[in-house]
Amino acid sequence: MNNNIKAILLATIASFCAVLMAVFLKLAQNDANVFTVGFLRFLFGLFIILPFIINSKFTIYKTNNFKFHLSRSILNVPMMILGFAALMYIPLEQIKAIGFLSPIIVVIMSVIILKERIYIIRILALIIGFIGVIIILRPGIIEINVGAYMVLLSGLLWSTVIIITKFMSKEDSPMTILTYQYSLVTFLTLPLAIFFWTSPSFETILFSILAAITGTILHLCINHSYRLADLSVIQPVWFTQLVFASFFGFTIFGEIPDGWTWAGGILVFSSVLIITYRENYLKKDIAKKSIPLKS
Repeated sequence: MNNNIKAILLATIASFCAVLMAVFLKLAQNDANVFTVGFLRFLFGLFIILPFIINSKFTIYKTNNFKFHLSRSILNVPMMILGFAALMYIPLEQIKAIGFLSPIIVVIMSVIILKERIYIIRILALIIGFIGVIIILRPGIIEINVGAYMVLLSGLLWSTVIIITKFMSKEDSPMTILTYQYSLVTFLTLPLAIFFWTSPSFETILFSILAAITGTILHLCINHSYRLADLSVIQPVWFTQLVFASFFGFTIFGEIPDGWTWAGGILVFSSVLIITYRENYLKKDIAKKSIPLKS
């Protein structure tokens, strides 16, 4: 199995965990505000990886990219708050559909900033996915509320975070990147949590822990996938979140996606199948790395 296929599989797991984390976060916010839930999610995440930090004798913090870790975490805070808050305004599948604009931005940024090569088949896959998103959103036809704007802004910040993460992955391990994210975001969200604190119920704590677990799997998988393949290979996989979000939205929250959402979803998922089939058919790593990675 070549590196591109491995990266696609890891990104698919990350995509599933991203939706599952959103489900738990939405449930956690039933009786607590976004600042409290956001802080708890990263605090519990830090507790989860604490044994690894201690076992490494804190050498996991060794890095030459601290300023990038700090910048990434600073951007992560408003991105998280906007994304988590949007869960309470619009259906889960709509959030994921709007969030699909982020991968388009990432691929463009990866070509401009990281000088990655983008092949015609990948461009075709992204175009198909983007058309699917437009069908789902139908701008100008249906009203887009404040939650949609939250997701859009969060997506722009997320695109920048991904680029920074890709850059750091040439030297830092996925675990180092995750450790700095959890440590710094927990520290940065603490003042907000104290100022806007609401006493969490047992359900809020439970769902925050579950969000931390799925979120940790998400970040480890996606961070490792960045070391294996170009962003233009990985990003189309994020479109599978629509399928997962539609399923959980219906089964848990009773959110019924309309025909347009499913029509767009079919196009979006087709883009993933196109790029995955090509990489598997070639049976070699055709994605030339823009940044040399340490083994």
